[in-house]
Amino acid sequence: MTTARQKVLAHLKKTRAASAREIARALKMSAPNVRHHLAILCSDGRLETTEIRLRDRRGRPEKLYSLSQAALGDNLAKLADALLAEESLKSKVEGLASRMLDASQFANLPITKRLTLLVEKLDAMNYQARWEAAAEGPRVIFGRCPYAKIIEGHPELCKIDKAMLESALGKSVTEFTKMESKIYGICPLAFQVG
Repeated sequence: MTTARQKVLAHLKKTRAASAREIARALKMSAPNVRHHLAILCSDGRLETTEIRLRDRRGRPEKLYSLSQAALGDNLAKLADALLAEESLKSKVEGLASRMLDASQFANLPITKRLTLLVEKLDAMNYQARWEAAAEGPRVIFGRCPYAKIIEGHPELCKIDKAMLESALGKSVTEFTKMESKIYGICPLAFQVG
């Protein structure tokens, strides 16, 4: 990342929200240059437009920019970690799975339609899932683990994934390792539908 973009981010971290004109004045940069950097930072997902305010005089309304929620982060990993550490929750894997994915919507569908709908629902939950045919039967493959921030301390989350698949497909599912690599965020597991 360029120094100019780092300065823009630092300024917005301090001021919380500012227009391109205000940022240009504060950082002693040209307004077109600042708008260029703002456009790149918005497309990267680091910034977002928070509001548009009307100016006192003629001209276009001004957009106000701020750090995006993704850039600011959240405390959800810590909260989930604390909740999952509770002994009373560890035994409720199937209940959690049924709350996350309503199995009734898969009832009476042929297996290929179930798999297609399942992948669609999983993608909405950030799994980047796909299914493929295999000699032993269909396989469901996750491209990423949406629990990457906490999975190491809570491998039981993979049991929730397995329970979701079994309830949606109405068949037993066996997990297997598709790769040994420990790349952050990449799910190393695939699921064989029985």
